[in-house]
Amino acid sequence: MLIKNKVVIITGASSGIGLASAKAFSKHKAKLVLAARSIDILNQVAQEIDPSGENCIAVKTDVTIEEECKNLIKKTVEKFGRIDILVNNAGISMRALFDDVELHVLKRVMDVNFWGTVYCTKYALPYIQHSKGTIAGISSIAGFHGLPGRTAYSASKFAMHGFLESIRTENIKKGVHVLVLAASFTSSNIRKNALDAHGNPQGDTPRQEEKLSSPERVARNLIRSIRKEKRNRIMSIEGQLMVLFQRIIPFLTDWAIFSKFAKEPNSPIR
Repeated sequence: MLIKNKVVIITGASSGIGLASAKAFSKHKAKLVLAARSIDILNQVAQEIDPSGENCIAVKTDVTIEEECKNLIKKTVEKFGRIDILVNNAGISMRALFDDVELHVLKRVMDVNFWGTVYCTKYALPYIQHSKGTIAGISSIAGFHGLPGRTAYSASKFAMHGFLESIRTENIKKGVHVLVLAASFTSSNIRKNALDAHGNPQGDTPRQEEKLSSPERVARNLIRSIRKEKRNRIMSIEGQLMVLFQRIIPFLTDWAIFSKFAKEPNSPIR
C-alpha cells in the first residue's frame, strides 16, 4: 500500500506514539486528521505539519464519547471525502492490584482503550470498506498475556484484539486490512498518566524512560506494517518470546512476568 495522499485518522495524536505517527505519515505525504482532547496542542501540531491547513486538520475528540467519535468521522469526510486508514492509538494505563483498585478505574481504562476503538471503527468502517483501507490498533504485549498490576489495561487490550480480529474476519471479502501492532515499552507519558488505585495519575514512571523504545520507532513500524498489510506485529523480541512461551511453558511464563513486574520501583505486586 502506498501512503501518499491516503486519508489517515490518528487518535491520541497530541503526544507520544500518536504525535510521532502524525509526523511520520506527513513525511509520506498523507492527508491527516489529528484527534485528541487537547485541541490547543493539536492545533499547534497541525500547524507545524501543514501551515496551509490543506492536508492536515485537528478535531477535538474525547474517544470515550460516542458522539465526538462520530463527529471526528464526519469532519474527516467533509474535509477529504474519504477515509483510508484509521489508527486507534488513544490509550490510558493503570497500575494497582485488583485487590486495591476502585472499579471506576477499570471502567475508565476500558472506555478509552476499548470503547474508543469501537466508536471510531463503527463510524469509519463504511468509508474504509469503500476504500479497501486499513484499521490499526496500537496495542501491547498486555493484550497477549495479562500483566500483574495492570488488570484494566490488559483487559482493554485483550478486548481490543478480539474486537479487531472479529472485524478482520467479518470483512474478509471486502478487502479491509486490520492490523494489531503490539508496541514494546515506549518512552511516552502513558506511565506518568497511568491511574493509581483511586484513579489519580501516578506521576512518576516506574521505568527508565531513556532506555525504552522511541515513539518514532513505533511510528516507523506502524507505517511499514500497514504498507506490508501485516495482521499482527509484536515489536519486541521479549514480547515475541512471551507469546511463544505462554503456549509451551505457561506456568513458568507466569512466574517470570510476576518476578519482572515485582521488581519495579514501588511495585504494587507483593
